[in-house]
Amino acid sequence: MIGIVLALAASVSWGLADFGGGLGARRIQIVWVLVVSQVAGLALVGTMALVTQPQVPSAHDLAWGVFAGVLGVAGLAAFYRALAIGTMGIVGPISATGAIVPVVYGLARGERPGQLQALGIVVAVIGVVAASLEPLPEGAGRKLAAGVGFALVAALGFGGSLLGLNRVSQAGVVWGTLTLRLTVVPIVLVALLVTRPSAAKLRPLLPLLIATGLFDTGANLLYGAASRHGLISVVSVLATLYPVVLVGLAYFFLHERISRPQLAGVALALAGVALISAGG
Repeated sequence: MIGIVLALAASVSWGLADFGGGLGARRIQIVWVLVVSQVAGLALVGTMALVTQPQVPSAHDLAWGVFAGVLGVAGLAAFYRALAIGTMGIVGPISATGAIVPVVYGLARGERPGQLQALGIVVAVIGVVAASLEPLPEGAGRKLAAGVGFALVAALGFGGSLLGLNRVSQAGVVWGTLTLRLTVVPIVLVALLVTRPSAAKLRPLLPLLIATGLFDTGANLLYGAASRHGLISVVSVLATLYPVVLVGLAYFFLHERISRPQLAGVALALAGVALISAGG
């Protein structure tokens, strides 16, 4: 039960982080969103490591953390780009289908979820397709909604990152997230030096971006803890319910509207996630 609670708490924290990151990505270059949020996150988990002084994991475990960091930063970059050009209520659920990656990994390692999980995967895929197609003027058919391509890339990145974080967190929750951040921060700093984005609009956004990083890192820690108390095929899916938070915030604060077929697709995608977790 504690694993379920921690995973759901992680999904709430990720939803808050994604909303903040999405707002930031619409107002300033994505590289600044990544740099400020990830440095803030590193400061948080680094402080926790200094205070708690956890045992250092093995090199094999740390390699999983590096793996999570590389795929995680790629997923975040694609996700923030998708949020900047697309509708949050569509981008969020699509990116959440990355939960299928650790589910498949869990199955390959011998986990045996129930039939509901198999049904959930099918429902989630159908939902993604429906949510991804944007209606054109009457009689003109449908086209791929803005940001969907980046959202699918984000899903793959997030799925791989969830898998890596799950593995390294078995050896220690704090070290798992710290390894991830120590991998991500140098990458985004190099990107900053290469791209040299303007910092003209950065100052007023600093509180938002710092909060984004703290919520994101908090979610990593909560998910890492959840992964020690439950099946990867269950906690990974529950942790990716963050689109519920993201869609709600986008609706109430940004007044986003999506077409009925796309809304049905979003509902199917989330229902698929729920079925996967229920089947576990």
